Parts: sequence; C-alpha cells; structure tokens
Amino acid sequence: MSSPFPITGSVTLHARFEPVNVPHATQEPFWVRALLITVALLFLTLFLVVPLVSVFVEAFKKGWGAYIAAIIEPDAVSAIKLTLLTAAIAVPLNLVFGVAASWVIAKFDFRGKNILLTLIDLPFSVSPVISGLIYVLLFGAQGWFGPWLREHDIKILFGVPGIVLATVFVTFPFVARELIPLMQAQGSEEEEAALVLGASGWKTFWYVTLPNIKWGLLYGVILCNARAMGEFGAVSVVSGHIRGETNTIPLQVEILYNEYNFQAAFAVASLLAFLALVTLALKSFIAWRLRDETSGGKSHGSLHTLQS
Repeated sequence: MSSPFPITGSVTLHARFEPVNVPHATQEPFWVRALLITVALLFLTLFLVVPLVSVFVEAFKKGWGAYIAAIIEPDAVSAIKLTLLTAAIAVPLNLVFGVAASWVIAKFDFRGKNILLTLIDLPFSVSPVISGLIYVLLFGAQGWFGPWLREHDIKILFGVPGIVLATVFVTFPFVARELIPLMQAQGSEEEEAALVLGASGWKTFWYVTLPNIKWGLLYGVILCNARAMGEFGAVSVVSGHIRGETNTIPLQVEILYNEYNFQAAFAVASLLAFLALVTLALKSFIAWRLRDETSGGKSHGSLHTLQS
C-alpha cells in the first residue's frame, strides 16, 4: 500500500525529523554587542559619572578648609538640620502607610482596590511643583483653610509643617510600591497557616509577614529617604525660601549658586551626592539579598517560631 505522503526528490524520511539549528535570540554578532555596550558605557559616563565627579571636584577646588567652612556655615547647618528633621518625620510616616496599604492590597480583595492603587501612584504622575501649589491653595492666606488657620494662629506654609506635608506627599508611593508586588508574589499561605496554629493578627504580622518583607521594606525606606532629602520642587513652593529657617539642602544649593558662590554650592551639593552613592550601594546590596531569598525559596522558619 502506497504512502499518502510520497517522498520525492532528494528528501528522505530521516531528514524530515532532523533538528533544525535555530540561533538563540540573544546571540548577536560580536560587533553588535560591543557597539551596544560601548554606547551604554559612554552614555553613563557622560550623563552620570562626569557630573558626579565634577560635583566633588568643584567642592574641593579651594581645599579642605574652604569645604569645611562652607559646610559649617550657619545657613548650611540650618538647612542640613531641617532636611534631616523632615526626613525623620516623613520616612516613618510613609513606612507605616506603605506597610498598611501593601498589606490591604496584597492580602485582601475589596471594592475600590484599583482606586487605592491609583491614589498611591498619584505623586508619580503629578509634578512636585503642582503638589506644592495644592498645599498653597489649601493652607495659604487665601486658601480654603487659610482664614481658620490665621484665626487660631496655626502656621503650616513657610514652616516645618508645610515642608513635611509636601515631602510626605511626593514620597509616600516608594515603600508601598516596593512591598505590594513582593507581598502579592509571596501569597497568603503562611499567614493562613499561622492563623490555623492559633496566632493572633499582630503575631502573624510580626513573626510571619514582617520577616518575609524585611528586605523589600528596607529597600523602599532607603529610596523614600533619598527622595525626601533631595526633594526640591514641592518644598520650594511651600517653604518661602527663608534663609536659616525654611531652606533645605537643595534650596540652599540653589541660593548659593544664584549668588555665584559656586564652591559653597558644590560643597553643600556634595552631601546629597554622597547620599546618592550610599543609597546606590545599599540599594544594590538589598537587591542582591532579595534575589538570593527569592532563588532560595520562602523560608518557613517563622511558622516554627509560632509553633514553639
């Protein structure tokens, strides 16, 4: 009986089943890879390394003594203290909000979840200057609450409260946005097991959820702190630029630069540059730990702690 699929010509049945050598999608020619790597390195050198190096070169251009004098100048010291105070208030508030929001979004289903996610992302889509202007419209002399605040002698704008509020607004997505995907990927199996073992809600969070998210939480806190210390637009609108009182480090740098005091401006700016380098190092370390824990699988040691 003849085959319904006759083999003609030089094609054989054996040849039809030989594997086809298909090149891998990422196996580009060497010259293509070399070109792309060179372009990337040149871009990073031009737009990242050179500006960063120039900040420190200009900061120490007149020597170590001039650098220290610029840092300990009273207005600079006041700006440093205000920046640290603002970060010390804004970061813990965002930590609490980020953990609570990510817990609710990742562990529960409820109406309005998408609205909450949209509100969390709002500072990413609104210009910091616009967010600062919103607080002016709310708490300014002609704002919605301005007359009431004036009657009760409460000062929000052009003071620490306004700076903190503006900083909290522009930084609150960082912790939540780091934790939400992490907690969603981890699921709720361990929490359910802890509840079955008789753990309360607080114990479940403290001994199960928190150990699983500690590195992601630290990652978000570091990014939040870096943004809080380096924020310019929103703080510039609500601060009033009062020297020695409401200027943070970025605002102090702007004032010094506009006054053509370049060495002092770069000296103060080097503090933020150093913060950026420390943030980058910590960020890389935490990202490595996150990858290490993810590749190793989830640990159930917290459940053994509850059982004991």
